[in-house]
Amino acid sequence: MEYSRNFYQIVSNERIFERLQDEEKTIGYYSLPFNDLAEIEHYASTINSKNIFVVGIGGSSLGAKAIYHFLITSRNFKKNLIFLDTIDPLKITCLMEEANLDNSHFVFISKSGGTIEPISILKYLDSLIGVSKSNSTIITENNSSLYIFAEKRQIKTFEIPKNVGGRFSVFSVAGLLPLAIIGINIAQLLQGCREVHESFFKQEYYYDHIINKARFLVENKSRFNNNVIFSYSSIFEYFNKWFVQLWAESLGKKNVNGTRQGLTPISLIGPEDQHSFLQLIIDGPRDKTITFFKVNNFGIDTKIPFNSDLDSNYKSTSAEISFNDLINLQADSTVESILNEGDIPCDVITIPSVDELNIAKLMYRYQLLVSCIGAFLQINSYDQPGVEAGKKILKEKLKEK
Repeated sequence: MEYSRNFYQIVSNERIFERLQDEEKTIGYYSLPFNDLAEIEHYASTINSKNIFVVGIGGSSLGAKAIYHFLITSRNFKKNLIFLDTIDPLKITCLMEEANLDNSHFVFISKSGGTIEPISILKYLDSLIGVSKSNSTIITENNSSLYIFAEKRQIKTFEIPKNVGGRFSVFSVAGLLPLAIIGINIAQLLQGCREVHESFFKQEYYYDHIINKARFLVENKSRFNNNVIFSYSSIFEYFNKWFVQLWAESLGKKNVNGTRQGLTPISLIGPEDQHSFLQLIIDGPRDKTITFFKVNNFGIDTKIPFNSDLDSNYKSTSAEISFNDLINLQADSTVESILNEGDIPCDVITIPSVDELNIAKLMYRYQLLVSCIGAFLQINSYDQPGVEAGKKILKEKLKEK
């Protein structure tokens, strides 16, 4: 008698935890919170240029971009962090015209050393200003073609470990160096990561939250295949984009039995998307989970004055309310409206304040969540074979030019 199957059994939380303990020995992002920052911090202190360009794409830049834009509205950075993460000719031309290139430093990031987008921009910049040790830093794998280029020009190079994938690299030198150059406290970033890491692997607070959410999403993936994050502040804009890459590129895979797996990420910003996508959530098909992100204290207490001519529909008292309170009341009201439906899975993550510690905790929490989901799905969360075919086709097309 022969037997074959294309389904898999959801294993216990204990088995999944054991798998992550095994992964910790070989997958590099787990150890990043414990790295020594001395070299990064010292080198960052030597860069005095006003404009710091990050030349990278996808995982090479999205993590740093998420942290920078989370913090920028509450900080007074003396340097500009500019992301050259596109080969759109209009955007490149616009950025080149706006910036003073003589007062700029370029951080080129490509783990493989051959990523077409940053290498193309490097070649273009080299023709404009000359890429040299005085205006550039390179972050890549050891002995890549980009590493060899840097050696020839004596450009300072930092290495991305081979076992750290791009979308998991935000707390490696790829994310930390450009953030440190503009004055972000990278020690606090790693402190936030360590707190989540230690709590999870000691099976304390974060362990229960992360592994039980992973189990729910996998057990209900056929019914709730779309996972919405609804972030109540524009400071989450690039965190949301980082989440989409992390979620989609890690979880859209074939499992050990060749069965196609995946959960679809959807990114929303409140309160704007209350006036668009919320209608689909409330009255549309029940195929979505919703996770809300709130900030308890934005650190700004700007008041909205009472106006008797305009407030009759909203308020019965003349007491002022702050924008901080208003946006959180809107978030709470949206959450309540979804809970009242009774059949939409929903959770809420409230961040105490806008700082390095809390954005790092959130991002590391999501990296661990993705690892747990991948373990439940019996997939490799750390490769991306689905994007390689397009790269091969592009290489062939370029050979014809």
